[in-house]
Amino acid sequence: MSHRSEYEKKNRKRNAGKLLAAGILVLLTGFCVVSQEKRIARAPSLSAGQAAEETAFTAPAEREVPELITQGEAHWGLYCYECLTEEEKCWYVEMYDILNRMLEEGELSVDWGEQVEEARLDKVFQCVMNDHPELFFVRGYTYTRYTYAGEIAGLGFAGLYTMSPEEREEKQKLIEAQAETYLKGIASDASDYDKVKYVYDTIVMETEYRKDAEESQNIYSVLVNHESVCQGYAKAAQYLLERLGVDSTLVKGTVNGGEGHAWNLVWVDGESYYMDPTWGDASYRTEEGGEGAVSYQPAVNYDYFCVTTEQLSRTHVIDNVVPLPECAAMAANYYIREGAYFTEYEETAVEDFFERGIDAGRTELTLKCADEEVYADFNAHLVDEQEIFDYLNANGGSVAYTEDPLQLSMTFWLVEQ
Repeated sequence: MSHRSEYEKKNRKRNAGKLLAAGILVLLTGFCVVSQEKRIARAPSLSAGQAAEETAFTAPAEREVPELITQGEAHWGLYCYECLTEEEKCWYVEMYDILNRMLEEGELSVDWGEQVEEARLDKVFQCVMNDHPELFFVRGYTYTRYTYAGEIAGLGFAGLYTMSPEEREEKQKLIEAQAETYLKGIASDASDYDKVKYVYDTIVMETEYRKDAEESQNIYSVLVNHESVCQGYAKAAQYLLERLGVDSTLVKGTVNGGEGHAWNLVWVDGESYYMDPTWGDASYRTEEGGEGAVSYQPAVNYDYFCVTTEQLSRTHVIDNVVPLPECAAMAANYYIREGAYFTEYEETAVEDFFERGIDAGRTELTLKCADEEVYADFNAHLVDEQEIFDYLNANGGSVAYTEDPLQLSMTFWLVEQ
């Protein structure tokens, strides 16, 4: 059974007789001896990480550090990487190499006596994880300060892994196989907009939001298990877009009064936009429930597809590891591209919108208003005065609708008798 049919079977109410309002739609330094200070850093998830621990033990006389196999050129153009200083980029390259090879320990470049700030170390690690969704087997890291006579002599780094190298290899095969299957549905020469929309639609339609999903913070949960939470959605979208040649990165912040959340920053035709595939999925709103939960919602909600910073900030608070651009472009916004964005209530344009949707076989039709005044006009005409029946033939039945006053959007659909 498909994602959508399951949802509609569980949640769609069949009503008749009049216009129905469905409601509002609403992640030890030693002295003269060599010693180690080992700390466990927080995991790169939206939940609280592990508390720091300190364990002193005698360091080996010599530490073998494998030669780097991944150079900086491999990360050129990745958003978080490009936001770092040259010194931080060096750590980034070294961290990625250690994590990708699942080393028990590697070494980060550090000058003798240099002060190592834990916050800076964590920043670089978060940048690596935000840029590389393929590191699905990493849950955190540890680092070791090697000191001599109270001075930093070396800095060890190791990942915390959720599986063995053998398990990783097997899961990687499953991930790649499913990604290849999904990407067969979009032409390699498709436009940036079509690629991003295809990935958005695919993630939403093929994934169920579940708080108790296994491995929910990574791409495996989405691409193989088809159940995840926000970070899984965002990383899977990033992973697929990367394979299509579309630049994107992971963004973190809060929603709903402080709840941790993750979404994407994407580039379409050279312009930056925000995209939240989790909030595009009806199953997310169903699972979350609470205020604003409704009995029926469109299978795909485009209110969070290629939006501006101003539009996103109505519901999301950005709290990212590196600064993000001000997204102001509207050219790739879904409603602009699909002719569903209105700057005024004009009967001919509204009629054309509904006719095009019906001719295309859409079961629900969503429009977006440019501002609060236009939104009020649409409500007055379509709902209060029930002009919606001039555009949707209910054959004596009912038309249901749902609205989002924050995003200034309205969705209408016919209720089956």
